[in-house]
Amino acid sequence: MPHESQSDTVSSRTSALDTVIFGVDVQSGDIRGGAASYALVRFDGAVISRDVVSLRKLRRLIDDEEPAIVAVDNIFELASNSDQLVALLRELPPSTSLVQVTGDQQPEPLSRVSHRHEIPYDSSPMGEAEASARLAAANVGFRVRAFEAAAEVRVTRGRSPGRGGSSEDRFTRRIHGAVRQRAREVTDALESANVEFEREVTEKYGGWSRAVFQVDAPPDKLPISAGRSGDVRVEIEPIRSPGIEFEPLVTRRDRVIVGVDPGTTVAIGLVDLDGDVVDVWSSRTASTDEMIEWIIERGQPVIVAADVTSMPSTVEQIRRSFDAAGWTPESDLLVDEKLHRCREAAVDNDHERDALAAALFAFDYHVEVLTKIAERTPPGMAWEEVANLVLGRDLSIDAAIDRLRDEPEPEEAQPEAEPAEPSPQRRRISTLEERVKRQRNHIESLKAELVTKESEIGELEDRLQQARTEERRTVRRERAVTRLERENRRLERELEATQDELATLDEKVERMKALWRLDHSNFADVEEAKAGLVPVKPIEKFTVDAIVAADRDYGLAPDDVIYLRDATGAGEAAARKLTEVEPRVVLIAGGLTKVSKQILWEADIPVGSIDEVAMQEVDELAVAREADVESVIERWRRLATERRLEQKRALVDELIDEHRRGRS
Repeated sequence: MPHESQSDTVSSRTSALDTVIFGVDVQSGDIRGGAASYALVRFDGAVISRDVVSLRKLRRLIDDEEPAIVAVDNIFELASNSDQLVALLRELPPSTSLVQVTGDQQPEPLSRVSHRHEIPYDSSPMGEAEASARLAAANVGFRVRAFEAAAEVRVTRGRSPGRGGSSEDRFTRRIHGAVRQRAREVTDALESANVEFEREVTEKYGGWSRAVFQVDAPPDKLPISAGRSGDVRVEIEPIRSPGIEFEPLVTRRDRVIVGVDPGTTVAIGLVDLDGDVVDVWSSRTASTDEMIEWIIERGQPVIVAADVTSMPSTVEQIRRSFDAAGWTPESDLLVDEKLHRCREAAVDNDHERDALAAALFAFDYHVEVLTKIAERTPPGMAWEEVANLVLGRDLSIDAAIDRLRDEPEPEEAQPEAEPAEPSPQRRRISTLEERVKRQRNHIESLKAELVTKESEIGELEDRLQQARTEERRTVRRERAVTRLERENRRLERELEATQDELATLDEKVERMKALWRLDHSNFADVEEAKAGLVPVKPIEKFTVDAIVAADRDYGLAPDDVIYLRDATGAGEAAARKLTEVEPRVVLIAGGLTKVSKQILWEADIPVGSIDEVAMQEVDELAVAREADVESVIERWRRLATERRLEQKRALVDELIDEHRRGRS
């Protein structure tokens, strides 16, 4: 096979000249000596400038201008070893690639590569720098990589918690809480961006001291940024590959049959030489140049076809652009024929159907010759290239094979004994004899290769069976791992929620302990100044919900002193709920409703105004003087006694009145 030409490949970029390319070569010195200077050529389709710079200035120019490619003939002209090369690749801007134009691990001489691709070359450093830039612009070379398309994100403490002093615990808890909060924000951002990741955290007092994310995306594609903010630092590092990797700038394009349907809405259908659909596309606004560019990105046309007998001018223009063979049917294809031929294809509209039908009918027309080409193409030779010469250049199969073998035609014999030139018939016979000889040799080599291939096929089938078995095991393991990871993430979320709930409960326990100490202390045993005080439990409003909330927060028990901060508007349900507590006394702010006052009176629960008691609030609780509380209770009891006596007098008066009315 001859060397693959540039036309057989296509870049992942639309054009190599969308931006500036730097061509670089050593001008003098050596990178190992630390004083090397470099010839630098800026190229964007034409030479912009030539300069001689130091390595430091070269790196500064790369950072400032961010060229698409830095092209060299040997990557170790910029770094003396692999470690320095990795450091260089880490410092390159995300949009800049380092490209070695002479090959991958075993580079060729730059002169040979330039000659093969018809690039101007001279052996001076500036000439080699320009040749490197032009080759990279022509999509020749290999992109150098030292990092995987993955990153490690570390969320850590932004400062040390070890300050000491009485506030050290609170300070440490704040830092660890901030790390946990920032790690959760990173988790939410990655999940929102549908980025796969694994997370490992280190739990410390009050939160997390560290969270490490293994992310399946390069650093420049992450929805987060590195930096320090307050107590937290976020670091992002690309993950190093096992070694230096080389990735070709271009990928190979297959030979295809193109069907075109021109008009207000243009459509294109692509079919490979096996008759399989490659792609379909339609547009209302695409120009011919855009149609050609779309085709170039997907394949190399061998045939350009239309669905009508007279090839439209747009289709003919596309055919000439690729110098491909043309095909039209003997009569315009009918709608039913196109529907039947495209019945298994996924098309969005009639235009795509017509374009794809043209390509498929063109394949059907040439299927026999394509089959013959595939059968007669020697091993090791791409039969699609033979088909391109047979269909696109109108060569015979043998002539196409001979051309791809890059073998010259056999020279005519010139016997010394016969000075006269051989006749045309004799020359024809000699040519045919030589061709028969080659074919026989080829048949013998094919037979020997067939035996070898059959043996290889047997071995490959065994390996395939083993690979399938191993793949099934791997799939089962991956599914199990994925399931366990999901369960682990769920449990982590539950743990975080439980920890938050535990912190809330801890706070509640502390409040309950304080309340218990109030309830079970006579104060005189602790401090003489606190003697004669009694705990008071406030309730915000005289409602059922407020009573339940107070009971939940610090508990309500019989003989408690209850303080209603707002006693107005109470209904029967709230009053009865309060009587269930059986408080010692109820202190109120504001007036009671008639119904609530009656219910409390019937339950024999003393009620008094908060204005009659000297009370001091402590956090959510309060304390009052025992004497004031007893005074309120005693006053209520006197009033209650007077009220009962008054009720009895009224009852006696009523009985006397009834008796008098009965006698009269």
